[in-house]
Amino acid sequence: MIRVLGIETSCDETAASVVALHGGAAPEILSNIVLSQIEEHAAFGGVVPEIAARAHVEALDGIVEAALADSHLALDEIDAIAATAGPGLVGGLIVGLMTAKAIAAAAGKPLIAINHLEGHALTARLTDGLDFPYLLLLVSGGHTQIVAVRGVGDYQRWATTIDDALGEAFDKTAKMLGLPYPGGPNVEKAAASGDASRFAFPRPMKGSAQPDFSFSGLKTAVRKAATAIAPLSDQDVADICASFQAAVADALGDRVSRALARFRQEFPRTARPALVVAGGVAANRTVKATLEALCSQAGFAFVAPPQKLCTDNAAMIAWAGVERLRAGIIDENGADFVPRSRWPLDSVSAPLVGSGRRGAKA
Repeated sequence: MIRVLGIETSCDETAASVVALHGGAAPEILSNIVLSQIEEHAAFGGVVPEIAARAHVEALDGIVEAALADSHLALDEIDAIAATAGPGLVGGLIVGLMTAKAIAAAAGKPLIAINHLEGHALTARLTDGLDFPYLLLLVSGGHTQIVAVRGVGDYQRWATTIDDALGEAFDKTAKMLGLPYPGGPNVEKAAASGDASRFAFPRPMKGSAQPDFSFSGLKTAVRKAATAIAPLSDQDVADICASFQAAVADALGDRVSRALARFRQEFPRTARPALVVAGGVAANRTVKATLEALCSQAGFAFVAPPQKLCTDNAAMIAWAGVERLRAGIIDENGADFVPRSRWPLDSVSAPLVGSGRRGAKA
């Protein structure tokens, strides 16, 4: 029996969760408390790191107490404390990791520093009991990657963005068009009444032998189209959103189709190959429908965890802790772990962007 308390503070959600695994039974989420900071950041059109860090300080103790109360477990019944240690906004990471260190030290429990991306990568094993290996498409505000998930701690990045993350492109498009924050849901809402064929936006990297993503040029095309017909009517905004969303789905489909073919070649003995889609953009219905159709054609299972477990949450962090604990992959010096604003999931593949003093961005 393994029971882990997870803490997540990498961006603008303050979260805590308790996840349990009993022998060969399915894992169980005993509690999952998430406090969003959307209202605090809405006026700025994006996340302000200093505001996020202060909000984590104010809320985290109460969130942890609520997670333990909902789980009906006392702290001494918890086997380990898992906390997001990177990548993310360093102020928030410090708050969550230092709190986890204090709890672990006071309770005499091991501390497991978790890569936020590993939390996303392993969520499908929590929700769907998926076996290794499988393919992961991570599409969020900070990351756009295709990763071969071969085992706990064993990840190979096959593609990443060479500029903007997809979620960032959604947010910036929304801001250009005067839509409220967060951008992704509002772009999708506006696109529902738009004409996706009105604007011929580019499909970045489509057809390229290079497996990676690019969204900066698409974002620029949106800005030019909006400027050319300003002032924008509601229908103009809807048409731009629909055309942007169609371009995104088309570009993603092209990139993912190549990864599916590669997966078949590298893992020919996988009886039930699967594509897992995680991150906030996974909730977009147009993107999801495109990927579902692609998987159906290629003979892949399409796996998308529930939306509340696709966006930032602590259940995925607690589960990553469970996975590492039962596999015996924990750092004996977890209490000395330093938060990392940059922490690639795949430490072998060369970074494409943002490699510097603080490490690689992708």
